[in-house]
Amino acid sequence: MEPDTMARLAGNWAVPLGGDALFTWDYSAGTEQMLDLYSRGKQRQWDAELRLDWSHDVDPDNPLGLSDEFVWIAGSPVWERLPDAERVTVRRHLAGWLYSQFLHGEQGALVCSAKVVQSAPDIASKFYGATQVMDEARHVEAFQRMLQTKIKVEYPISTALGGLLETIIGDGRWDITYLGMQVMIEGLALASFSIQRDRMRDPLARALNAYVLQDEARHVAFGRLALRDYYGQLSAAELREREDFAAETCWVLKDRFTGEEMWRNLDHGAEECIAAANRSPAQREFRRRLFSRIVPTLKDINLFGPRMRETLRALGVLGFGKVDGAELSAEDERIADEIAEAELAARRREVSSAVARGAGPADDGEAAE
Repeated sequence: MEPDTMARLAGNWAVPLGGDALFTWDYSAGTEQMLDLYSRGKQRQWDAELRLDWSHDVDPDNPLGLSDEFVWIAGSPVWERLPDAERVTVRRHLAGWLYSQFLHGEQGALVCSAKVVQSAPDIASKFYGATQVMDEARHVEAFQRMLQTKIKVEYPISTALGGLLETIIGDGRWDITYLGMQVMIEGLALASFSIQRDRMRDPLARALNAYVLQDEARHVAFGRLALRDYYGQLSAAELREREDFAAETCWVLKDRFTGEEMWRNLDHGAEECIAAANRSPAQREFRRRLFSRIVPTLKDINLFGPRMRETLRALGVLGFGKVDGAELSAEDERIADEIAEAELAARRREVSSAVARGAGPADDGEAAE
């Protein structure tokens, strides 16, 4: 099968749901911080249909505007052997593989956030979880549209991501859903989106990632707040069980997101490409950002016992425990706010210019506000 003629993704994946749906009759419960997150979640809803400029034409040979330093095999012997036409194919398929995993991950987050609403033990968490359900639906919509109308290369869910989602969704304990999704997978998302925010040259890709990053920073903050007090109450054996899960997930996140399925599909020497990807500066940067977001949160929620510290030391990332996770999350959100405001201002200027030229009233209600 030619790489560019992969069939559109179809079908269903049935994953058994674990856990109980919890009702609470204390409608006043909720910390000030949790209620503030809920308020921000309400106020920062955005419409992907209106906020993003879908009329923008991407470069078909490089739809994300990737510089070669972001291409995981760039500079390797296999990259040097590839003719220019094959390098274009790699750029397109890397964009397609990345955004396919974002799409599948966001659908996983959609399912998990719906589960959070069901299983959260307090009303404030249910309120916030409801805003996240809408966030994740919007992300799925936007990444699906980006893939099908701009990138036009799609991949199935990776084995590593599928395994993580299956574990998280199937576990009956509400806190494992929070730990797996709000801390680990959302930390993965924060790392990926922050790199794209900083490195992508295509304006549509940059804008999409800025808006999504605004939401993801809140999602990680929610996981931190929800788990911090709860994990302070658990027994040593219960904490060890959570540490084991988080430690195993850290190894998966480090080693299993190098596009194995993509390299096997492209057939440029899959094992050589996977090895080159693992050694690449782009992957080192991804891992640095990933663990700079995950490790401080693990420390903050009291999952920093001997087992976890041993794992993080072996991974070479124990030093990130000194980072202020809340401050880093706030900085991610602040930068995303600045990019989002700049993009929105540019859209307003475009609408005003069109109206001044006699193009009629703006039909982009959000941009015309």
